[in-house]
Amino acid sequence: MSDSPQVPVLRRPRTLRATVAAAVLSAVLLTAGCGSTGANSHDPKAAGAPRKGFPVTIDNCGVRTTYDAPPTRVVTIHQHPAELMLALGLKSRMVGTAFPDSAVLPELKQDFEAVPELAEREPSFETVLDAEPDLVYGGYGSAFDEKEGRSRKAFADAGIDTYLNREYCGKKQVTMEDTYDEIRTIGKIFGVSDRAEKLVSTLEGDVDKAASAVENEPEVPVFVYDSGDKTAFTAGGKSLGTELIRLAGGRNVFADLDDVFGDVSWEQVVDRKPEVIAIYDYAGAGSVEQKKKFLLSQPALADVPAVKNERFVVLPLTATLVGIRSAYAVGDLAGGLHPESVR
Repeated sequence: MSDSPQVPVLRRPRTLRATVAAAVLSAVLLTAGCGSTGANSHDPKAAGAPRKGFPVTIDNCGVRTTYDAPPTRVVTIHQHPAELMLALGLKSRMVGTAFPDSAVLPELKQDFEAVPELAEREPSFETVLDAEPDLVYGGYGSAFDEKEGRSRKAFADAGIDTYLNREYCGKKQVTMEDTYDEIRTIGKIFGVSDRAEKLVSTLEGDVDKAASAVENEPEVPVFVYDSGDKTAFTAGGKSLGTELIRLAGGRNVFADLDDVFGDVSWEQVVDRKPEVIAIYDYAGAGSVEQKKKFLLSQPALADVPAVKNERFVVLPLTATLVGIRSAYAVGDLAGGLHPESVR
Protein backbone atom coordinates (compact mmCIF):
# COMPACT_ATOMS: atom_id res chain seq x y z
CA MET A 1 0.00 0.00 0.00
CA SER A 2 3.04 2.25 -0.27
CA ASP A 3 1.60 4.12 -3.28
CA SER A 4 -1.71 4.74 -1.55
CA PRO A 5 -2.92 7.81 0.34
CA GLN A 6 -1.65 7.44 3.86
CA VAL A 7 -3.91 7.73 6.88
CA PRO A 8 -2.11 8.62 10.11
CA VAL A 9 -2.13 5.87 12.68
CA LEU A 10 -2.91 6.69 16.30
CA ARG A 11 -2.81 3.73 18.68
CA ARG A 12 -5.23 4.92 21.30
CA PRO A 13 -9.03 4.80 21.72
CA ARG A 14 -10.57 8.28 21.09
CA THR A 15 -13.87 10.51 20.56
CA LEU A 16 -16.87 11.97 18.38
CA ARG A 17 -18.90 14.95 17.16
CA ALA A 18 -22.67 14.55 16.73
CA THR A 19 -25.61 16.82 15.90
CA VAL A 20 -27.72 17.13 19.03
CA ALA A 21 -31.07 18.81 19.57
CA ALA A 22 -30.30 21.88 21.64
CA ALA A 23 -33.44 21.48 23.70
CA VAL A 24 -32.26 18.20 25.24
CA LEU A 25 -29.12 19.32 26.99
CA SER A 26 -30.18 22.91 27.51
CA ALA A 27 -33.19 21.65 29.45
CA VAL A 28 -30.92 19.51 31.58
CA LEU A 29 -28.55 22.39 32.16
CA LEU A 30 -31.39 24.70 33.16
CA THR A 31 -32.57 22.11 35.65
CA ALA A 32 -29.03 21.75 36.90
CA GLY A 33 -28.80 25.47 37.67
CA CYS A 34 -25.30 25.85 36.25
CA GLY A 35 -24.89 29.41 37.41
CA SER A 36 -26.28 28.91 40.89
CA THR A 37 -24.54 28.70 44.21
CA GLY A 38 -25.23 26.00 46.81
CA ALA A 39 -24.30 22.56 45.49
CA ASN A 40 -21.85 24.04 42.98
CA SER A 41 -20.33 26.65 45.28
CA HIS A 42 -16.63 26.74 46.11
CA ASP A 43 -17.39 28.30 49.47
CA PRO A 44 -15.15 26.46 51.99
CA LYS A 45 -17.86 26.34 54.62
CA ALA A 46 -20.33 24.90 52.15
CA ALA A 47 -17.80 22.33 51.00
CA GLY A 48 -17.13 21.24 54.58
CA ALA A 49 -20.75 21.12 55.68
CA PRO A 50 -22.48 17.73 56.12
CA ARG A 51 -24.27 16.70 52.97
CA LYS A 52 -27.36 14.55 52.66
CA GLY A 53 -26.49 11.18 51.15
CA PHE A 54 -22.82 11.30 52.14
CA PRO A 55 -20.47 9.59 52.70
CA VAL A 56 -20.65 7.77 49.36
CA THR A 57 -18.51 4.73 48.57
CA ILE A 58 -17.81 3.89 44.92
CA ASP A 59 -16.12 0.79 43.51
CA ASN A 60 -14.49 1.73 40.21
CA CYS A 61 -12.28 -0.60 38.17
CA GLY A 62 -10.97 -2.29 41.30
CA VAL A 63 -10.46 0.91 43.27
CA ARG A 64 -12.77 1.69 46.19
CA THR A 65 -13.18 5.34 47.14
CA THR A 66 -15.27 6.91 49.89
CA TYR A 67 -16.37 10.50 49.36
CA ASP A 68 -17.29 12.33 52.56
CA ALA A 69 -18.55 15.26 50.45
CA PRO A 70 -18.82 16.07 46.75
CA PRO A 71 -15.44 16.85 45.12
CA THR A 72 -14.90 20.56 44.56
CA ARG A 73 -11.77 20.66 42.37
CA VAL A 74 -11.86 18.22 39.47
CA VAL A 75 -9.49 17.65 36.57
CA THR A 76 -10.90 15.68 33.64
CA ILE A 77 -8.50 13.94 31.28
CA HIS A 78 -10.13 13.40 27.85
CA GLN A 79 -13.18 15.12 26.47
CA HIS A 80 -16.07 12.78 27.23
CA PRO A 81 -15.72 12.98 31.05
CA ALA A 82 -15.65 16.77 30.76
CA GLU A 83 -18.82 16.88 28.67
CA LEU A 84 -20.61 14.51 31.05
CA MET A 85 -19.79 16.75 34.01
CA LEU A 86 -20.88 19.86 32.15
CA ALA A 87 -24.17 18.23 31.16
CA LEU A 88 -24.80 17.63 34.87
CA GLY A 89 -24.24 21.31 35.64
CA LEU A 90 -20.87 20.80 37.36
CA LYS A 91 -18.78 23.43 35.59
CA SER A 92 -17.91 25.24 38.81
CA ARG A 93 -16.34 22.03 40.16
CA MET A 94 -13.91 21.77 37.24
CA VAL A 95 -10.41 23.28 37.55
CA GLY A 96 -8.89 21.75 34.43
CA THR A 97 -9.40 19.48 31.47
CA ALA A 98 -7.16 17.99 28.79
CA PHE A 99 -7.05 16.23 25.43
CA PRO A 100 -9.99 17.67 23.50
CA ASP A 101 -10.22 15.59 20.33
CA SER A 102 -13.41 16.69 18.59
CA ALA A 103 -15.70 19.68 18.37
CA VAL A 104 -17.49 20.22 21.67
CA LEU A 105 -21.27 19.93 21.72
CA PRO A 106 -22.64 23.39 20.86
CA GLU A 107 -24.75 23.46 24.04
CA LEU A 108 -21.61 22.94 26.15
CA LYS A 109 -19.07 24.94 24.15
CA GLN A 110 -19.15 28.10 26.26
CA ASP A 111 -18.82 26.22 29.54
CA PHE A 112 -16.12 23.94 28.14
CA GLU A 113 -14.04 26.90 27.02
CA ALA A 114 -14.31 28.41 30.51
CA VAL A 115 -12.44 25.44 32.00
CA PRO A 116 -8.62 25.77 31.81
CA GLU A 117 -7.02 23.39 29.30
CA LEU A 118 -4.01 21.80 30.98
CA ALA A 119 -2.60 20.05 27.90
CA GLU A 120 -3.43 19.15 24.30
CA ARG A 121 -2.92 15.48 25.16
CA GLU A 122 -2.63 13.76 28.55
CA PRO A 123 -1.00 16.19 31.01
CA SER A 124 1.99 15.22 33.10
CA PHE A 125 1.51 14.16 36.69
CA GLU A 126 3.10 17.41 37.84
CA THR A 127 0.81 19.51 35.66
CA VAL A 128 -2.23 17.83 37.18
CA LEU A 129 -0.87 18.37 40.69
CA ASP A 130 -0.39 22.08 39.94
CA ALA A 131 -4.15 22.38 39.45
CA GLU A 132 -4.64 21.14 43.05
CA PRO A 133 -7.50 18.74 42.28
CA ASP A 134 -9.28 16.57 44.80
CA LEU A 135 -10.47 14.24 41.98
CA VAL A 136 -9.07 13.26 38.58
CA TYR A 137 -11.65 11.77 36.19
CA GLY A 138 -10.10 9.91 33.25
CA GLY A 139 -11.81 8.91 30.02
CA TYR A 140 -9.34 6.35 28.60
CA GLY A 141 -7.00 4.00 30.42
CA SER A 142 -4.10 6.21 29.28
CA ALA A 143 -5.28 8.87 31.73
CA PHE A 144 -3.66 6.79 34.45
CA ASP A 145 -0.65 5.47 32.54
CA GLU A 146 1.78 4.04 35.09
CA LYS A 147 4.72 4.40 32.69
CA GLU A 148 4.02 8.13 32.48
CA GLY A 149 3.88 8.46 36.27
CA ARG A 150 0.11 8.97 36.36
CA SER A 151 -0.99 5.73 38.01
CA ARG A 152 -4.02 5.80 40.25
CA LYS A 153 -1.75 4.80 43.12
CA ALA A 154 0.49 7.80 42.45
CA PHE A 155 -2.51 10.10 42.72
CA ALA A 156 -3.75 8.30 45.83
CA ASP A 157 -0.32 8.73 47.44
CA ALA A 158 -0.66 12.45 46.69
CA GLY A 159 -4.04 12.53 48.44
CA ILE A 160 -6.04 12.79 45.21
CA ASP A 161 -9.00 10.56 44.38
CA THR A 162 -9.38 9.11 40.88
CA TYR A 163 -12.20 7.77 38.74
CA LEU A 164 -11.83 5.94 35.40
CA ASN A 165 -14.56 5.69 32.76
CA ARG A 166 -16.02 2.20 33.16
CA GLU A 167 -15.44 1.32 29.50
CA TYR A 168 -11.78 0.80 30.41
CA CYS A 169 -12.30 -1.51 33.36
CA GLY A 170 -11.84 -4.18 30.67
CA LYS A 171 -13.99 -6.97 32.07
CA LYS A 172 -16.90 -7.28 29.66
CA GLN A 173 -18.68 -5.91 26.64
CA VAL A 174 -19.87 -2.36 27.24
CA THR A 175 -23.54 -1.56 26.66
CA MET A 176 -25.78 1.48 26.91
CA GLU A 177 -26.57 0.41 30.46
CA ASP A 178 -22.95 1.22 31.27
CA THR A 179 -23.50 4.71 29.88
CA TYR A 180 -26.55 5.20 32.07
CA ASP A 181 -24.72 3.76 35.09
CA GLU A 182 -21.75 6.05 34.45
CA ILE A 183 -24.03 9.10 34.49
CA ARG A 184 -25.77 7.90 37.65
CA THR A 185 -22.45 7.19 39.39
CA ILE A 186 -21.05 10.64 38.63
CA GLY A 187 -24.35 12.11 39.80
CA LYS A 188 -24.02 10.19 43.06
CA ILE A 189 -20.41 11.27 43.62
CA PHE A 190 -21.40 14.92 43.24
CA GLY A 191 -24.71 14.74 45.06
CA VAL A 192 -26.78 15.51 41.95
CA SER A 193 -28.54 12.20 41.42
CA ASP A 194 -31.76 13.98 40.47
CA ARG A 195 -30.04 15.66 37.52
CA ALA A 196 -28.45 12.38 36.51
CA GLU A 197 -31.79 10.58 36.45
CA LYS A 198 -33.35 13.30 34.29
CA LEU A 199 -30.47 13.09 31.83
CA VAL A 200 -30.64 9.28 31.72
CA SER A 201 -34.39 9.39 31.12
CA THR A 202 -33.93 11.73 28.16
CA LEU A 203 -31.16 9.61 26.63
CA GLU A 204 -33.09 6.37 27.11
CA GLY A 205 -36.01 7.89 25.24
CA ASP A 206 -33.78 8.87 22.31
CA VAL A 207 -32.25 5.39 22.09
CA ASP A 208 -35.62 3.63 22.31
CA LYS A 209 -37.05 5.80 19.55
CA ALA A 210 -34.16 5.11 17.17
CA ALA A 211 -33.99 1.38 17.95
CA SER A 212 -37.73 0.92 17.53
CA ALA A 213 -37.61 2.46 14.05
CA VAL A 214 -35.27 -0.27 12.76
CA GLU A 215 -36.15 -3.28 14.92
CA ASN A 216 -37.79 -5.17 12.01
CA GLU A 217 -35.10 -4.32 9.46
CA PRO A 218 -32.50 -6.89 8.28
CA GLU A 219 -29.17 -6.73 10.12
CA VAL A 220 -26.48 -4.79 8.23
CA PRO A 221 -22.82 -5.92 8.55
CA VAL A 222 -20.68 -2.93 9.58
CA PHE A 223 -16.91 -2.44 9.67
CA VAL A 224 -15.62 0.31 11.96
CA TYR A 225 -12.62 2.12 10.47
CA ASP A 226 -10.77 4.12 13.08
CA SER A 227 -7.35 4.46 11.44
CA GLY A 228 -4.43 2.56 9.97
CA ASP A 229 -2.95 1.64 6.59
CA LYS A 230 -0.85 -1.53 6.92
CA THR A 231 -3.55 -2.90 9.21
CA ALA A 232 -6.95 -1.58 10.24
CA PHE A 233 -7.51 -0.25 13.73
CA THR A 234 -11.13 -1.08 14.55
CA ALA A 235 -13.69 -1.32 17.33
CA GLY A 236 -13.80 -4.70 19.03
CA GLY A 237 -16.52 -6.61 20.83
CA LYS A 238 -15.95 -4.92 24.18
CA SER A 239 -16.47 -1.44 22.77
CA LEU A 240 -19.64 0.56 23.17
CA GLY A 241 -19.51 1.01 19.40
CA THR A 242 -20.53 -2.64 18.96
CA GLU A 243 -23.63 -2.05 21.07
CA LEU A 244 -24.50 1.15 19.22
CA ILE A 245 -24.30 -0.67 15.89
CA ARG A 246 -26.57 -3.43 17.19
CA LEU A 247 -29.17 -0.97 18.47
CA ALA A 248 -29.08 0.81 15.10
CA GLY A 249 -29.93 -2.38 13.22
CA GLY A 250 -26.42 -3.51 12.34
CA ARG A 251 -23.73 -6.00 13.31
CA ASN A 252 -20.08 -5.18 13.98
CA VAL A 253 -18.17 -7.63 11.76
CA PHE A 254 -15.36 -7.64 14.34
CA ALA A 255 -17.53 -8.16 17.40
CA ASP A 256 -15.44 -11.29 18.07
CA LEU A 257 -12.34 -9.15 18.71
CA ASP A 258 -11.93 -9.49 22.48
CA ASP A 259 -11.00 -5.89 23.23
CA VAL A 260 -12.33 -2.35 23.09
CA PHE A 261 -10.12 -1.56 20.07
CA GLY A 262 -7.60 -3.61 18.12
CA ASP A 263 -5.79 -4.23 14.83
CA VAL A 264 -7.11 -6.55 12.12
CA SER A 265 -5.76 -7.37 8.66
CA TRP A 266 -7.27 -6.03 5.47
CA GLU A 267 -7.71 -9.64 4.36
CA GLN A 268 -10.04 -10.13 7.31
CA VAL A 269 -12.01 -7.04 6.30
CA VAL A 270 -12.42 -8.42 2.78
CA ASP A 271 -13.50 -11.84 4.09
CA ARG A 272 -16.22 -10.35 6.32
CA LYS A 273 -17.88 -8.39 3.50
CA PRO A 274 -19.16 -5.33 5.39
CA GLU A 275 -21.98 -3.48 3.66
CA VAL A 276 -21.35 -0.23 5.53
CA ILE A 277 -18.16 1.31 6.89
CA ALA A 278 -18.47 3.50 9.99
CA ILE A 279 -15.63 6.03 9.97
CA TYR A 280 -14.61 7.38 13.36
CA ASP A 281 -13.79 11.07 13.16
CA TYR A 282 -11.41 12.72 15.61
CA ALA A 283 -8.38 14.99 15.68
CA GLY A 284 -4.97 13.57 14.89
CA ALA A 285 -5.92 10.59 12.72
CA GLY A 286 -6.56 12.13 9.32
CA SER A 287 -9.70 13.78 8.04
CA VAL A 288 -12.81 11.87 7.04
CA GLU A 289 -12.09 12.68 3.39
CA GLN A 290 -8.55 11.31 3.71
CA LYS A 291 -9.91 8.11 5.20
CA LYS A 292 -12.51 7.69 2.47
CA LYS A 293 -9.91 8.37 -0.22
CA PHE A 294 -7.62 5.76 1.29
CA LEU A 295 -10.33 3.08 1.46
CA LEU A 296 -11.55 3.77 -2.08
CA SER A 297 -8.01 3.65 -3.49
CA GLN A 298 -7.16 0.15 -2.30
CA PRO A 299 -7.45 -2.48 -5.05
CA ALA A 300 -7.77 -5.23 -2.45
CA LEU A 301 -10.93 -3.58 -1.08
CA ALA A 302 -12.58 -2.88 -4.43
CA ASP A 303 -15.06 -5.76 -4.15
CA VAL A 304 -16.00 -5.11 -0.53
CA PRO A 305 -19.71 -4.16 -0.73
CA ALA A 306 -19.32 -1.04 1.42
CA VAL A 307 -16.44 0.23 -0.73
CA LYS A 308 -18.03 -0.74 -4.06
CA ASN A 309 -21.23 1.09 -3.12
CA GLU A 310 -19.45 3.87 -1.21
CA ARG A 311 -21.63 3.38 1.85
CA PHE A 312 -19.98 5.31 4.68
CA VAL A 313 -21.35 6.56 7.98
CA VAL A 314 -19.31 9.14 9.87
CA LEU A 315 -19.30 9.21 13.65
CA PRO A 316 -17.33 11.57 15.89
CA LEU A 317 -15.34 9.27 18.16
CA THR A 318 -16.72 10.85 21.34
CA ALA A 319 -20.20 9.69 20.33
CA THR A 320 -19.07 6.08 20.50
CA LEU A 321 -17.81 6.25 24.08
CA VAL A 322 -19.42 5.90 27.50
CA GLY A 323 -20.71 9.44 27.87
CA ILE A 324 -23.61 11.70 27.01
CA ARG A 325 -23.25 11.48 23.20
CA SER A 326 -23.66 7.74 22.69
CA ALA A 327 -27.46 7.91 22.75
CA TYR A 328 -27.44 10.30 19.79
CA ALA A 329 -25.04 8.04 17.88
CA VAL A 330 -27.70 5.32 17.75
CA GLY A 331 -30.00 7.61 15.78
CA ASP A 332 -27.20 8.74 13.47
CA LEU A 333 -26.17 5.15 12.79
CA ALA A 334 -29.73 3.94 12.28
CA GLY A 335 -30.24 6.65 9.66
CA GLY A 336 -27.10 5.56 7.84
CA LEU A 337 -27.85 1.83 7.96
CA HIS A 338 -31.59 2.03 7.29
CA PRO A 339 -32.27 5.37 5.59
CA GLU A 340 -35.73 4.30 4.43
CA SER A 341 -36.86 3.56 7.98
CA VAL A 342 -35.34 6.57 9.74
CA ARG A 343 -36.35 9.97 8.47
